[in-house]
Amino acid sequence: MNKKETLEIRKQFTNENCAITRICGCYVDAEKQIRTELKEAFLSLPEEEIFKYYEIFRKTLSGTIGKNLLNMEFPLAQEMPDGTQSWLLKLRDSRLTDDVLLEEFYEKIIKNYAYGENYYIILIHAAYDIPKKAEDGMEMFDASDDTYEYLMCSICPVKLDKAGLCYNAEKNSIEDRSRDWIVQAPDAGFLFPAFNDRNTDLHSMLYYTKNPENLQPALMEEVFGCQTPLSAKGQKETFTELVAETLGSTCDYETVVNIHENLNELIEEKKDLPEPPTLTAPEVKNLLARSGASEEVLEHFEEQYNSTAGEKTEFVATNLTSTKSMEVKTPDVIVKVSPEKAALLETRMIDGRSYLLIQIDDAIEVNGVPVQAIRAPEQDD
Repeated sequence: MNKKETLEIRKQFTNENCAITRICGCYVDAEKQIRTELKEAFLSLPEEEIFKYYEIFRKTLSGTIGKNLLNMEFPLAQEMPDGTQSWLLKLRDSRLTDDVLLEEFYEKIIKNYAYGENYYIILIHAAYDIPKKAEDGMEMFDASDDTYEYLMCSICPVKLDKAGLCYNAEKNSIEDRSRDWIVQAPDAGFLFPAFNDRNTDLHSMLYYTKNPENLQPALMEEVFGCQTPLSAKGQKETFTELVAETLGSTCDYETVVNIHENLNELIEEKKDLPEPPTLTAPEVKNLLARSGASEEVLEHFEEQYNSTAGEKTEFVATNLTSTKSMEVKTPDVIVKVSPEKAALLETRMIDGRSYLLIQIDDAIEVNGVPVQAIRAPEQDD
């Protein structure tokens, strides 16, 4: 799913567009015991609660594609009658009215979700009549041929609110405020099936994580049967290792700067697309070649890529570089510079020692104090 498709589903979480038919959930304590359960027609809930749930659902489809929102495909084995995809389809088609399937779903989440405190599992069923789009892009709500029927799950921590004092109007006094258990924004969740090309894609799902570095691999692999992808940080670390191993002794300052400049150009060129650009093995090889790597260095690149990253790995460009800052680091000094100003830095050998030189054209400050730039000594006539 891309940004536009995700936003189209998010727009449903209002009273005007609501397509949710049923909501179920359970509250789990720190000992992994279910304390209470919810099973209701969604629109039968009090209006105040409905609006709070809308906020949670919108959060479950928020963040950056490739970082917080991960597209995952089911392996072929999981699409067999005894696979996880088939089981999720059975749960969706039950419209959350089968108590046995619901209990099995809760058990799977509780067993595999790594969290040591209280949390609330929310599961909804919805049926969205997909409006056609006219040639000018306008939605034609009275011309719907297809229905997107889906499940969405949000897993939310439940924590005590902060202690404090409050004013008691009845007693006209200041006193200790009673603390309540508050449902927080979701930490994880998923949408099944995926909504690709504005229609149902039974072979994929969308996974949400609040923390891109905490992907809950047991949840992905045991509940959904999908391989855990590299996190955003993992992609950057793997790409860095791949570049260093491939370039070897030719991995100099200029080549690495060129790599990140080319990545930033790619991101800028495709910034208006609904999803960030990705790089497969041939595209990474081409990137290195354009950045200064020789044919000799890239001769065995495919083998290096497969051993370091994995044959099917794709890198999301926005996970590999920063468009705001480039960092040059030594054991004792860290220099940060805007990527478009990287040319102000250069490496040079002076009297047998390596130096990182910074060209100074403007004012200099040291801890906020302006200092005078070094000037060439005046020459006698």
